Amino acid sequence: MPKYLLRVAVAVALLAGAAGTSGCSDSGEEETPKAGGTEGAPPLKWGDCEAPTAAEGGGQAPPKDWQCATLHVPLDYADPEGETIPLALIRAKARNQGERLGSLVFNFGGPGGSGITTLPGAAKEYEALRRRYDLVSFDPRGVGRSAPVLCLDDKQLDAYYASDSSPDTPEAEKAYLENTRRYQRACEAKSGKVLPYVGTENAARDLDRIRQALGDEKLNYFGISYGTELGGVYAHLFPEKVGRTVFDAVVDPTATSEQGALGQAKGFQLALGNFAQDCVDRGDECRLQGSTAKEIEDNIIKLQKQLAAKPIPGIGDRMLTESSATNGIAQSLYSQELWPLLEQGLDEAEGGQGQLLMALSDALNGRSENGDYSNIGAANTAVNCVDSKDRYTLEQTKAKLPAFRAASPVFGDFLGWAMMGCTGWPVPGTAETPDVSAPGADPILVIGNTGDPATPYEGARKMVERLGPGVGVELTYKGEGHGAYNSGDPCVQGAVNSYLLDGKVPAANTVCTPAPDASQPPARPSAPAEPVGARAHSRAGGHASSGTPRG
Repeated sequence: MPKYLLRVAVAVALLAGAAGTSGCSDSGEEETPKAGGTEGAPPLKWGDCEAPTAAEGGGQAPPKDWQCATLHVPLDYADPEGETIPLALIRAKARNQGERLGSLVFNFGGPGGSGITTLPGAAKEYEALRRRYDLVSFDPRGVGRSAPVLCLDDKQLDAYYASDSSPDTPEAEKAYLENTRRYQRACEAKSGKVLPYVGTENAARDLDRIRQALGDEKLNYFGISYGTELGGVYAHLFPEKVGRTVFDAVVDPTATSEQGALGQAKGFQLALGNFAQDCVDRGDECRLQGSTAKEIEDNIIKLQKQLAAKPIPGIGDRMLTESSATNGIAQSLYSQELWPLLEQGLDEAEGGQGQLLMALSDALNGRSENGDYSNIGAANTAVNCVDSKDRYTLEQTKAKLPAFRAASPVFGDFLGWAMMGCTGWPVPGTAETPDVSAPGADPILVIGNTGDPATPYEGARKMVERLGPGVGVELTYKGEGHGAYNSGDPCVQGAVNSYLLDGKVPAANTVCTPAPDASQPPARPSAPAEPVGARAHSRAGGHASSGTPRG
């Protein structure tokens, strides 16, 4: 299934379940008003936000009009009166309180992405929705400030992400498997207490606690990438509590780990082909050698082989390896606005300079300029491996590699090997695929993007089918990049805004096609991008870090 990643740090106080407002100061606390009929969770105490932790990706504190709070939830829902863990939340209050509809809760994907850092950074994209909604997001359990899963330290992660993720000799295979085991042992040693409880079903139950604490009768929700799977599981568990809901960049809920990884191989290869063809169409403006898209792709494969044999200078004393270059290429395919950087990075790498591709790879892996990693990679692995029963042997994996190479000469080996990321994981998986059937739920708008590399377009139709009759409403966007709403396309945004703000469900099978000369918005994806193959993340797990990406 497709999932992805990015970000590592400390967790002692959080795992101890410190009370109060983790991530908030004590000044200016404000309680969330309770609406009649909501149940369970106490109202939230909102206060000023602190700067994001290293595990959340670091950076500056959000603007003063943002507020943070902490909600304590059961570590184990089978023992609801037992130990609790903190969930960190953030919100920006609705501009027009007189027309306020409630809260709109966002999950931007991963699994493992921090909502505390992502929502403020992407808030301008959702300004129209803030007119009538409080915009709310959170760090899901295992992520950022919410009892984060921790594995390797920063220096170890530098070596881990640089190591060979597509071994082609017995010696390389042995090193790959040992790297995977080393990663897993570190996760168990540092985070064994929470590993059994970070799966999507528990996160969905957390969502309902958040709904209760916000005082909303129903959950209004915007899920992106893996956030669509989380939303689908929520809809299955709590169909009567589904409010106005949008799924964008949709994970295929019917795909096994192998099927999801293979779909991603095809998706990234499709996006790379579109990039290469665009370069050819621009003629002499294109910096890359090759008169056809295939020639450009062949040169990329040649570069990969050269880097496998001899890495080139990257950033500081780090070298650009085949794995880090492939991650950098994948990062650039998440958004069409990043294509110029991919073109420049490939051109420079062919000339022996790997700084730009390494910077793109660092962004994908959640590495800041000062060398700190967020914990998105660790959280992604942990969630994927507890969600999925799939555990592939070395023999099974090697037998499947030809199909992956046929699907993508550039990404196939990486995504194929990534299926072993959960083999040997200390916690057993729970299912082959998630149950997202939601009979009786209110309509859910499901958006598929025909050019999406990470969550291929076909997943939207499968989600609609699995949600059940009268629930899923499909909308198609014929565009590029991961997701549709963040493209700025007026057709997509108009349909979403009309539904969320006015309750008008678009006609099923609506198609939005961007104008040929449509200007593109700034390069800021709505959902975190996540590494491919080298550390691809999804149900299967990936290198020592998880499997095929979810989104």
